[in-house]
Amino acid sequence: MDLNLKYIEVKNVQIYSGREVDFHLSYQNFGQDINQFPVVVVNHSLTGNSNVSGQNGWWKDLIGKNKLIDTDRFAVLAFNIPGNCFGKEKNEFLDDLILGDVAKAFNKAISQLGINRVHSLIGGSVGGGLVWEMGALNPELFENLIPIAANYKSSDWLLANTYLQSKLLENSSDPIVDARIHAMLTYRNPLSLNKKFQNETDGFSRKVTNWLDFHGDTLKNRFELDAYKTMNKFLSSIDIETYANSNIENLIKKIKSNVYIISINTDLLFTDYELRETYKKLSLIKDNIYYYQIKSNHGHDAFFIEFDQIKNFLKDCYKE
Repeated sequence: MDLNLKYIEVKNVQIYSGREVDFHLSYQNFGQDINQFPVVVVNHSLTGNSNVSGQNGWWKDLIGKNKLIDTDRFAVLAFNIPGNCFGKEKNEFLDDLILGDVAKAFNKAISQLGINRVHSLIGGSVGGGLVWEMGALNPELFENLIPIAANYKSSDWLLANTYLQSKLLENSSDPIVDARIHAMLTYRNPLSLNKKFQNETDGFSRKVTNWLDFHGDTLKNRFELDAYKTMNKFLSSIDIETYANSNIENLIKKIKSNVYIISINTDLLFTDYELRETYKKLSLIKDNIYYYQIKSNHGHDAFFIEFDQIKNFLKDCYKE
């Protein structure tokens, strides 16, 4: 499959550690010309990539011809988060990066591509955290910010889970498989697994453990250990308040965008309670902020599954 990966160098970016570095980024375009049509920027999740549309696109149910994000009407742009091992680009300073640095580099890349206004910025999980970071760092660039199953700051619960992930990735004899098995338990939830497997066996083994092993082995065959470590670190470093040296109340006053917070009622990583509290706090300051809740048994992964609900929430944002 020809992925049509493109490459861009973003020079002289001062990262949070104080270093000045040159980013090498890869990206893909879908749909129309980015300089002639409204632009939608899509941020991928932890083990995702820029291939968001087309036959093998991971969000092809939302992005494509006659889809919610209609590629006949929009120019879709998706970058690969540095270190995700999808492109051929090399960045030797990955150990020094946090997610805010990626946000800064992506915003600069958008500007270098000649885009001075983005219709919408959308992403789930760590990609949603990146939506918050990019939107706060450039508060007038985006017309709509759509963080799904994500918040502007990593919670203690999320930090505890990424800490366990890092321990597994550093110390396990089969790190990708074991870390993925643990991660799957946070991406789903008890209701999802109990309903799906109902204590059934497959020969001498349990179907639930077979399912976990399958996901571990599948990721091991397509992902790299260093990429997993890097992306896990980015997930743990969502914190626009520290990066921008300002609290979220002051940051949201500067953001001109419409903000659509989309939670999942059964999410164990970014809980619905956490996102509702964010909405309640920020809606006292900002009028054009909206909250929607995906109702699903599938937990955090519901933003890969419950497409009809997402389409319904965002139909006004993407209407003709």
